[in-house]
This record gives sequence, C-alpha cells and structure tokens, in this order.
Amino acid sequence: MDSPENSAGPDASITPVAVDIYALLSILLVAFMWGSTNPFIKRGSIGYNELKANSKLGQLWLEVRFLTSRWQYLLPLLINQLGSIVYVLTLQRTALSLTVPMANSLTFVFTAITARLLGERQSGWSK
Repeated sequence: MDSPENSAGPDASITPVAVDIYALLSILLVAFMWGSTNPFIKRGSIGYNELKANSKLGQLWLEVRFLTSRWQYLLPLLINQLGSIVYVLTLQRTALSLTVPMANSLTFVFTAITARLLGERQSGWSK
C-alpha cells in the first residue's frame, strides 16, 4: 500500500518556497553590499603588491599598516562586512535554498555593473 506522500507522484514532496518582499529586498541588499564594494576594495588596495620587507613579520606589519591606513580600502570593506550581517539576519528569516544561490549569483552581477561603471574593462567585454 502506498503512503499518501507517494500516491501523488514523485514531485509531491517538493513544496514551493514562499518569498515575501522583505526576503527579496534583503537578498538584493546583501548582493548589492557585497558586489558593489568589491571593485572599490580592489581600488583601495592598489599598491599593496609593491610592499616589500626583509622578514615575514615585517611584511605582515607593512601590509596591515598599509590597508588600515587607507579609507579607500576600509570604507568599502566595512560596508561589505555590514552586508554579511544583513546576510545572517536574512538567513534567519528565509530559506537557505533560496537565499544562498540568489545572494551569491547577484553579487557577481552587482560586481560587474559597478566595475563597468568605474571604467574597468574585462577581457570578455567589448568596447
């Protein structure tokens, strides 16, 4: 005898995820905060690769001092980390299977848009 779950067919156990406007806006905010700050973090760290010290500890000190002294790096990093807080709060209210793929994929979209607006050219972009 089939159970009630199996009698409706193989797709009967799949239930649609309800999405409210708060969840959608939260996911969009997270993706925006993560994606739009990535190009600014990259710009704020220009010059980082040229730092050279005689020891590993000296190198670490130079890198930390360089990054913590640049508001162009710290401000977007702070906004990015606030996005992570919004992400955790969003995960508490929405389905994991919805939030994670949407936030992560939209982050790439916002990164590409912001980079393009800042004049960055990627190898796959036409002029």
